[in-house]
Amino acid sequence: MSQDPSGRLPAAFLVPGSSSFTDFVRDHAPEVLPGARRLPAAGTGALTGGPGAGQPPHATTIVAIVCADGVVMAGDRRATAGNVIAQRDIEKVFPADDHSCVGIAGTAGLAIEMVRLFQVELEHFEKLEGALMSFEGKANRLSAMIRGNLGLAMQGLAVVPVFAGYDLAEGRGRIVSYDVTGGRYEEVDHHAVGSGSVFARGALKKLFRPGLSGQEAVRVAVEALWDAADDDSATGGPDLLRRIWPVVAHVTADGFRRLGEDELASVVQDVVAGRTGNPGGNPLAGTQQSTAQQSTTQQGGARA
Repeated sequence: MSQDPSGRLPAAFLVPGSSSFTDFVRDHAPEVLPGARRLPAAGTGALTGGPGAGQPPHATTIVAIVCADGVVMAGDRRATAGNVIAQRDIEKVFPADDHSCVGIAGTAGLAIEMVRLFQVELEHFEKLEGALMSFEGKANRLSAMIRGNLGLAMQGLAVVPVFAGYDLAEGRGRIVSYDVTGGRYEEVDHHAVGSGSVFARGALKKLFRPGLSGQEAVRVAVEALWDAADDDSATGGPDLLRRIWPVVAHVTADGFRRLGEDELASVVQDVVAGRTGNPGGNPLAGTQQSTAQQSTTQQGGARA
């Protein structure tokens, strides 16, 4: 968009139109949208040399859980490029606005750029309309953005986020998932995306129960990410040496809150302590089973 020599805003900014910032950019500078990016030519930049060459960093596992007072979303911190750990402390969970958050999976660079555009989109709407966008409206706007990236997704640069937040109209936490075409799906109770999602979902099914408190949901999210990291090489578990913990957000009627490092460290360390000696599950389970078996044996011996 050309700069006016007089220092005034360009005419495009003075034309009445949609309250969508994305529509405005699409009309006046479409080349800057994430979905309009061109792939680098072969033999240039990141496509040459070294392990993982030709593969941009990918972000993986995100889990979201509905709790009694809203929703909890958590993401691991690892980004991979092929067989290489591209980054150990990437951020994958972001606030969308005061009452919602979005977690990214897929091509990290495009996903982060899409999230930033989404944040501006919601702020732009609020300033023009003088009101918060509804939860449905936010979910639909993100769906349109993902659909705009379909061309790159078909070339392997897919972005598959998960959206969650507190619906002020309905007074409850909600989770929405997407596919690469922008299709949106309402999830019930919990959901996971990314390469480790199959393992995280298995953990969520076993650990979730209706009416979890926010604190309990945080513990379940960390447990699910542990199980994902245990079986998926692209998902990073808690790094005790570097003190790198998952990013965990709790969204309620009071707004978005990211858990602090100290608060999260105590949860992670408690999970690690509980898994010591039995990484696959609750260490008490084996003890309880042994006790039950021993009791049955004793009763059987007494009857004999």
